[in-house]
Order: sequence, then structure tokens, then C-alpha cells
Amino acid sequence: MQVSAQKLLPAQHSSYYLFGEDRDSLFEHADALLAEGEAEAIRLRVDISELGRIEVESRSQGLFGAQVCYALVRNAESATVKQTAHLLQLAASVEQGNRLIVCAAEITWKKALNKKMQAEDVVVSCEFRTPTLAHFQTWFQEAIQQQQLDVTQDAMIFITESLCGMRAACQQLMIRMKLYDADEGVRFDVALVSDLMGERAPDALESYCHAVAMKEAKAIAVLRHLLLNQQVAEVQLLTWLSMRLNQLLMYCWYQNKGERSPIQAAKIFGEGRQKVPQEVRMWTAPELMLALQDLVVVEKQLKGASIETKYMVLERLTLRLIT
Repeated sequence: MQVSAQKLLPAQHSSYYLFGEDRDSLFEHADALLAEGEAEAIRLRVDISELGRIEVESRSQGLFGAQVCYALVRNAESATVKQTAHLLQLAASVEQGNRLIVCAAEITWKKALNKKMQAEDVVVSCEFRTPTLAHFQTWFQEAIQQQQLDVTQDAMIFITESLCGMRAACQQLMIRMKLYDADEGVRFDVALVSDLMGERAPDALESYCHAVAMKEAKAIAVLRHLLLNQQVAEVQLLTWLSMRLNQLLMYCWYQNKGERSPIQAAKIFGEGRQKVPQEVRMWTAPELMLALQDLVVVEKQLKGASIETKYMVLERLTLRLIT
């Protein structure tokens, strides 16, 4: 039986199977299922290689009779054939009062475990698909309202586009915002949110990444502005550039596979959704792979493996990429 995420709680069944691409949402709901129920219950978090622990604890009689056991299997997607058979047996034979939660994040639909687990009548399955930007914005807006934080609409869009799908990162950001606010009613705009996220000059960083991806000469001028005027950290700049080049490579991969929507399949968010299809025409897949290898070398140089100034290292990298 398959249900939506909204119907998982309150927990009314013994076996749950959670799968899909949205890891943060999946594990958030899995933790909620594990936490709900009797306070005295034994709660286990196990890897797929530790299924024996579930059998031992769930069948233990204890000094005062049988104990309730709730178990969460964290990485069922990596199960071997033998482990798959064992897990299916466990899921189909959970005793009344106990609970088994099987998590298989990003499992492929072709995998035998995925098909067989969904076919089990006693197992309640729930799929967590990659959230659309609109759905993620709705979730984040509700979370912000619960925390009673005052966030501008521009800041809301900036956060959700930057962290689309990354619930754990958003929750960490909200903790920082709550501490910064200290019940004083602070209004969070884009500049303040950028500082709390550890991002300086996000617009200029995006301009730099786009200029490099389009192999434009102005990338050198934008680089100078970022490092000298905006005082952006060199590692932060390299991280943004690495992310953009990885997005281009993933877009190429899904495009060559004939994917209907390479943007969605590559999980590209923010301004990249409009710019990547244009930028990718400037590169071949081998060029992107070489560029990413170059970034690894440059990262080591920035961390002390070069006697050149950090600005010089990044300027030479930029020149190599745009020429």
C-alpha cells in the first residue's frame, strides 16, 4: 500500500518503506516515525549489514516480558541479494506493536528490492520525489511562519533557490536566524540572509560564474572586483565555480541520455535554471571534465601548495577556462 508523506503520521502500521530522491524529507519523516510511540520502546538505527540486531532486540523477552522495538534501516538501497531477501522477510513478519522503517534514498526503480518491497501487502510505502521549487518554497514559508521569523519576499526566493531540496540546510539556517533575531523582530533581507548563509556578494559571484561559463573576457574584471573590492574568500569563489561546472557536466550527461528535462534531472536550481542551457553550448563534456580536474589542483594551491598569491592562482585559472 502506497501513501503520501502527509499520511505517514500518526503511525498506524508495523512496516514502512520510504524511498525516493528527496533525502532530507525522507529521513525527516523516518525520524518522526521512529520517535512516535511508546516512550519506553527500544529504538534502533541500523545499517543494512546489521539486520541481525533487529531480530535480537525485537525477540528479547527482558526481565519483565517482551519489549516494544522500533527499528530504522538507514541504507537499504545498498542491499545485496542476500540482504534483500533478509530485509523482505523482516518487513513481512513484524510483530504487532513493533515497527520497522526501511529507508532507501535514491534507489533506482529497477532494483529488485524496490519492486518487491512495494509489492508486499503489509508494507506501507511512500515515495519522496525531488521537490519542485514551488513546493519547496511552500514548505519553507510554512517553516518560517512556525518560527515566527520576518523574512522579505526577495530573501525567501534567494534562500529557496539556493537551497532547493536541502531541508537540513534550511533548518540550520533557521536556527541561525532565530539566534540572530533573539525575539527582537529583526527583518531578514537578502543581504542579511547572505551573511548568515556565509555567502558574500552572491550576485557578483553568479555574474563571475556566468562569465566564465560563457568564456567571456569580462570574467577577469569580475574576479578582481570580487577579491579586491568585495573581499570574497577565495575558497568560496572556487566553490561557486565548481558547482556551476558540475551543473554543466550533469546537464550534458542527461541531455546526451535523451532526458526530457535535463535541468530537472540534474537538480539545477536558482539562476542556473535559465543560464545553464545557454552556457553548456560553449563546452564539450571532455572540456568540462578537464576543467573540474583543474579546479582540484587549484584548490590545493589555494590551501598552501603554491608560492604564488591566491589572486594570481585564480586569475590564471580563469584565463585557462575562458580561453
